[in-house]
Amino acid sequence: MLHFLSAEKTIKFTRKLKYIVGFHSVKTSSRCCSTKRVLDSAYQPARVEAANRRNIDARIAPVADDARNKKFSLLLPPPNVTGELHLGHALTCAIQDVLVRWKEKEGFAPVWIPGTDHAGIATQVVVEKKLQKERGLGRHDLGREEFLREIWKWKAEKAGRIEEDLKRMGCRMDWNREYFTMDERQTEAVKEAFVRLFEKGMIYRDKSLVNWSCSLESAISDIEVENVEINGPTPVDVPGYSRKITFGEMVDFAYKVQGSFEEIVVSTTRPETMLGDVAVAVNPNDGRYEHLRNKRTMLWHPVRKDEIPLIFDESVDLEFGTGAVKITPAHDRYDYDMAKKHRLQLVEVIDSKGAILEDFGTFSKLPRYEARGKIMDYLARNNLLRGTKPHSMILPVCSRSKDVVEFLLRPQWFVRCEEMARRAVEAVQCGQLKIVPNHFEKDWFRWLEKCHDWCISRQLWWGHRIPAYEVKSGSASSWIAAKSLEEAQQKAQSFLKTVDFEVIQDSDVLDTWFSSSLLPFSALGWPQDSADLKRYYPLDLMETGHDILFFWVARMVMLGQELTGQLPFGKILLHGIICDENGRKMSKSLGNVIKPEQVIKGTSLEKLNQEVEAAHKQGVLSASELKKSVSGQKKMFPNGIPECGTDALRFTLCSSNVKNHFINFNVQECYTNKLFFNKIWQATRYTLGSAEKYNPAGRLLTKESLTEMDRWILSRLGNTIATFKSALEAYNFHLATAALKTFFYNNFCDVYLESTKVLMNDQHKSAAANHCLVLQHCLSLGLHHMDVFTPYLVAELRPHLPPPDLAFQPNDWINPALESDMDQLLQICQSVRQAKSESPTPIARKHDPVLHILTKSDTLDALLQRHVDNIRQLTLNSGVVLHRNEAQFNAQSFTTKSTASHVCSFGIVTNLVSSTAKSPPAGSGNSKKMVKLETELERLLGTVSNEGYKKSASEAVQKKHAERINQLRIQIEDMRRIVN
Repeated sequence: MLHFLSAEKTIKFTRKLKYIVGFHSVKTSSRCCSTKRVLDSAYQPARVEAANRRNIDARIAPVADDARNKKFSLLLPPPNVTGELHLGHALTCAIQDVLVRWKEKEGFAPVWIPGTDHAGIATQVVVEKKLQKERGLGRHDLGREEFLREIWKWKAEKAGRIEEDLKRMGCRMDWNREYFTMDERQTEAVKEAFVRLFEKGMIYRDKSLVNWSCSLESAISDIEVENVEINGPTPVDVPGYSRKITFGEMVDFAYKVQGSFEEIVVSTTRPETMLGDVAVAVNPNDGRYEHLRNKRTMLWHPVRKDEIPLIFDESVDLEFGTGAVKITPAHDRYDYDMAKKHRLQLVEVIDSKGAILEDFGTFSKLPRYEARGKIMDYLARNNLLRGTKPHSMILPVCSRSKDVVEFLLRPQWFVRCEEMARRAVEAVQCGQLKIVPNHFEKDWFRWLEKCHDWCISRQLWWGHRIPAYEVKSGSASSWIAAKSLEEAQQKAQSFLKTVDFEVIQDSDVLDTWFSSSLLPFSALGWPQDSADLKRYYPLDLMETGHDILFFWVARMVMLGQELTGQLPFGKILLHGIICDENGRKMSKSLGNVIKPEQVIKGTSLEKLNQEVEAAHKQGVLSASELKKSVSGQKKMFPNGIPECGTDALRFTLCSSNVKNHFINFNVQECYTNKLFFNKIWQATRYTLGSAEKYNPAGRLLTKESLTEMDRWILSRLGNTIATFKSALEAYNFHLATAALKTFFYNNFCDVYLESTKVLMNDQHKSAAANHCLVLQHCLSLGLHHMDVFTPYLVAELRPHLPPPDLAFQPNDWINPALESDMDQLLQICQSVRQAKSESPTPIARKHDPVLHILTKSDTLDALLQRHVDNIRQLTLNSGVVLHRNEAQFNAQSFTTKSTASHVCSFGIVTNLVSSTAKSPPAGSGNSKKMVKLETELERLLGTVSNEGYKKSASEAVQKKHAERINQLRIQIEDMRRIVN
């Protein structure tokens, strides 16, 4: 395909337009809608978005009756009220908005429900950091009620900003259905769900081992635990300690065998937990301990001064260390299961704040990592320490507090998951629930087939207070669930048959995932039997990131089936994780985090630095994180981020295969798409100016009245629409964007529009009018489909064009034979343009270049004869001469000569070159030519590596590109030899 105007030349092309079509500003046409402005000379996203914001935001609430029987409902995964939208949110918004707009075009009545999540831990942490930084106060200094008031202030500010960002993204959401996960309706749904599950025996309270953040003094979920790789001794910042704590060391110490001089050496990376050791385990097949197997062997605990048993279990790894492992069930998941299996006692060592509990002598009340050093000294003094060595390990860190996670036994509330998980697995196995892409089904089965009960309580202040009440009567105590204190008192009265009791609500709050797992039905009015719930539940699609497939999606399925008797949705679409252009996950410490607003509006490096500095002042970033972030920003964005606009951001996000595990985002690609939109803008201005002069009103698109070039572009339009529709059906957004970009950029702007200039004159008024009709039709119908990706651009251009002909049948116009002919023609034109650009002597049209083509087949000769004028226009030559006689062709004095293919050869003659002209000196112009060759090679390699290329480009085009890449590599190598 041709690239006659580079993106950077579009502004020059704009300036030339007024001379090409004879106008200085595009006038409005009586045929077009009256609500339009005169188009600016170039595409300016900020002006376009400001002018069309109101229309883009407007969302007509879908009818609740049968006016449109086909419904399409989906839910926006709620952004956390911890800050602004990030690119992951932008990707979700872009994907879902494309689907909503496309479904509307297909005649569906879509409902897209927006909302925000209270994000219990994340919000509490960020607000407390802010208060600590600004006022030197923690939550305990303020008290629960005052602290919660501060969070509600934060929520009001951030939720408003998030809504503004969502609207800036061009999202057509149903704002009349907006929710917040702690608003009155959602609170009612959460209470109802908890009470129902409790009364069915699905929710219970138990003391069990949980992930624990000592800084937060709360249980945390697995998704909030970051597993950090430690390779050898590594100092790590731990909250609450003035010095760094070293991890990545294995400590060996000995347990003495009672009644013997023997000892058993164990290894640990957490020597402080040895205070809670209740056994040492070895493998029964380990010959080193065979002599102890049939005895009731006891070991002496040197700190607690009591005995612990030596146990035998086949799960112990013979190859690890000495083959003996210490068992500390109160602080290790593996050990906890081992203790239950062998009926061992549980000895707790560390409290909720990370200090050693009472009854451990001199170690009591010490912070856990201060106790570590003292315990090692104690072991050394008692001749039990057997050394330390470097050790690679995984360190669990709380993603919110950055504290090292402990495993503590705490009374918590749990949801029984085994039966619900089994039903969720069966739903996928039988095809009732579909996961796209389907390779995530393996993860679905792996997680759910080994699904543990779900810990839903958190020891926080911000969140849904657990609707569970402890009823105390004398020495007896029991728990009930109720939606209010009054209801709890009534329930207690009914089963106690006495007034002598006390009812106290649990102070804990629910895991954020619990409330968000109800959203598919609670956002539609559940538990009320609302009209929305009847019409739009179950949702048609759940679209979200694959990283929360288990934490959110699976739990929505489980609770949806349990509480409503139905799957909450029939299909799950999972997208990848946004990374930077180098494939690194976006992180504040790397300085590669990009906000949608920064891409849309553009920003300088100075402003990027100011934003992270402001985050540091608020306590969100530490001093070390600030330093890394500023350094990373300077490296990635030395010139800041250019203004790209919303449409370019949306189009770029959807141009990647969103089903990939990771999605690399490149700001420069986004800016290039902005320039691509300027191409469409200029094409529209050209079309309007031409239509004003050669009025196409009243004409019809008939194959008989159109030129081959007209019919070719309509065939390409038909193919593009067919590809677009099939791509969206399969959620292959990147193939849809590739098809649209190929059509508008390569086919329409670079080829067809240029070819219309041949007949766009007073001598060919009828053909010119037909060209205008085709130009209008392609733009109008093409933009109608482009609208799903670029709503602002289309909203601006659409009023200037006739309404799209939705009765257009793509298949009626698709002509493979014609497209094959035109591919051959355009490949020749491309080769000519390439040869001209590589010529040591620049060949411009002012030099009156004449193109001579030697054809080697009758069919090709006939094709070229019909398109001589188009070839002249597309190759920027003053004339074209076709030859069938090779001798006559070779008799010409060519400025440059080349072989376009095995079926033809071409040469160019200019008035600056004579038959006696000598070749330029060796090396003359070589540097410039080398740059051109390398630039073209880089561009071609980028093109063929695009994910949508092989599916959207014809086989002939792919073959031609492969040949050209090979040719370029040879030319570059030859040029390097000359230069050197």
